Amino acid sequence: MTDCNSHDGDDSAHSSALTIWIDADACPVAIKELVYRTAQRRELKVVVVANQSIPIPKSEWIRRMTVRDGADMADHAIVASLTTGDIVIADDVPLAARAIEKGGLVITSRGDLYDERNIHNRLATRDLLEQLRLSGVETSGPKPFSKKDSQAFANQLDRILTKALKQRSSAGE
Repeated sequence: MTDCNSHDGDDSAHSSALTIWIDADACPVAIKELVYRTAQRRELKVVVVANQSIPIPKSEWIRRMTVRDGADMADHAIVASLTTGDIVIADDVPLAARAIEKGGLVITSRGDLYDERNIHNRLATRDLLEQLRLSGVETSGPKPFSKKDSQAFANQLDRILTKALKQRSSAGE
């Protein structure tokens, strides 16, 4: 099941433009709203991907893609659709690794940038913590999402967009 809520009109004008993909099921509302405002201001395409219908604002720049329920279905849809230089908003480390492998840039909801230099360490840490939990060791979860996290995300998104858009315009896109 794919439900794409899109604007009336031709997407061909935006087909080579940068797209921001949001792994939306667990993404904080404050982060989604910040991305929506940024998309409107900068006229950037955003695709909100989830296995349930996530409310989105009416906009020619923002779409919703609802995927079938199931483990990693949203992740598969994002990776299958993203192109080199697209931005993925996700806290899911395996999804981040796959997106980076395909040429995407990944920002977590707390403003961390995942890239080729740090994703392998992040995967190793995630796998170690998962093994500890499976063996019965209690590990602490993430701390509650805060305004500081939201600000860190906003700053990182602004840096990455400024750099990515500058690179695309100098490349002639």
